[in-house]
Amino acid sequence: MYVTVSVLILIVSFLMMLVVLVQNSKGGGLASNFSSHNQILGVRKTTDFLEKTTWTLAVLLVLFCLASSIAIPKGGIQGAGKADTKMRNQIENAMPTAPVEAAADAEVAE
Repeated sequence: MYVTVSVLILIVSFLMMLVVLVQNSKGGGLASNFSSHNQILGVRKTTDFLEKTTWTLAVLLVLFCLASSIAIPKGGIQGAGKADTKMRNQIENAMPTAPVEAAADAEVAE
């Protein structure tokens, strides 16, 4: 489930980048290319379509991000808890206290 939502987020993000790059900040963009051929889809309708597409993709992106936070596996990586416990045991048992006490005695003797 999490992988599916992540793939959907990537697809929506890519589509949103394309739609935003097609637009022009000053009102031109894709609409200016169709200024002479506005019989089928007028210039204003092209900009309205791009704006609606941008907002739709933005809402989808937010919804998919929220869904991904719900779909994250709660247990984490399988066996991660056991690995953490083994690591803690190794850290606690790795350093014997004798060398530390011997070093402290050597400093006192000097």
